[in-house]
Amino acid sequence: MKRVVVVGGGLAGARSAQELRAQGYEGTITLLAAEEHVPYDRPPLSKEVLRGSQDDHVQLDVDWRDLEVDLHLGRPATGLREGVVETAEGDVPYDGLVLATGAHALRLKGSGFPLRTLDDALTLSVHLTEGTKLVIVGAGWIGAEVATGAAQAGCDVTVLEAGPAPLQALPVEVGQLTIPWYADLGIDLRVNTAAKSVQRKAVVLESGEKLAAELVLVAVGAAPETAWLKGSPVTVDHGVVVDEHLATSMPGVVAVGDCVARWSPRYDMRLRMEHWDDALHGPTVGVATLLGKDAVYDPIPYFWSDQLGHTIQWAGFAKGADSVVRRGEPGDADGWAFCWLAGTRLVAMLTVDRPRDLVQGRRRMTDGAEPDPTRLADLAVPVKSA
Repeated sequence: MKRVVVVGGGLAGARSAQELRAQGYEGTITLLAAEEHVPYDRPPLSKEVLRGSQDDHVQLDVDWRDLEVDLHLGRPATGLREGVVETAEGDVPYDGLVLATGAHALRLKGSGFPLRTLDDALTLSVHLTEGTKLVIVGAGWIGAEVATGAAQAGCDVTVLEAGPAPLQALPVEVGQLTIPWYADLGIDLRVNTAAKSVQRKAVVLESGEKLAAELVLVAVGAAPETAWLKGSPVTVDHGVVVDEHLATSMPGVVAVGDCVARWSPRYDMRLRMEHWDDALHGPTVGVATLLGKDAVYDPIPYFWSDQLGHTIQWAGFAKGADSVVRRGEPGDADGWAFCWLAGTRLVAMLTVDRPRDLVQGRRRMTDGAEPDPTRLADLAVPVKSA
């Protein structure tokens, strides 16, 4: 293998280039990035950058010259056929290919700002000033993080959530416990309130009501960036379909990061995760597979968020759980946690302001731990000892 092309200029693409060199690949590396910016990290976009900090917070610690990577910024892939990535500036040949195109923000009918890219964050940050009437559609991870920064900047913030509670990716009983956090910051949270479209200076609700707004952020999720693969030999089904080795249906092609729908032997199902942890660690396995090594990517799912004055972390998969152990109580000064058990086995854990618990719980889940529920509920007992 002498020519590897990486399609995608985010963290997953950058980590793929690093892993190629770290795992001994000595051929050429070409990286095609859709954005004009050098590959950067996304978590700071809804935090430091949106709150007015300089965008150097997003820069990745990557020496592109040392890696000998041929960077093509502002050059998205437009198609794929065997041995060739198509772009508007011409074909790029390869004999090894990494797909790391990530995802794009979903939109509502009409106008409204998304938050997915550095340019999005820089544009929004200019408008988040004291007194600005901001409406955020969606109380997921991004919606809550932006609401936090906007409220701290003195904006008049309203958050609309179509479901019965924030954080619909989590069990509803967890999301409901975050509702008081919004009021603590003076944010008007409206659950069971679906938005239909965004008009100039207003959000139109499904009920027909119009909600006035000077600025509207649409934070209703993301979809994998796969349209460019239509008609190619790569199988796509709610993401690039890969096996546990991160290999696609096309020989010599692997996929990593947010664009992936991966098979998990651990859970006996296909998963599509959209978080930083997969973009960081997936390329180690994807590149190993590309180079002909035997590697499997099947981690315990993990994600986190700093929002509304709290740090939320989640690990595991609660499907099949038949009991929940509370570790502390919501509102405790030292934080709290929920632990899901399937029979006697720990299968999922959520912590609020208890990062050490999450680290220990994630390791114990990997080991197939069967904790004592009474000891697990006791904050004085470390999770690893429960």
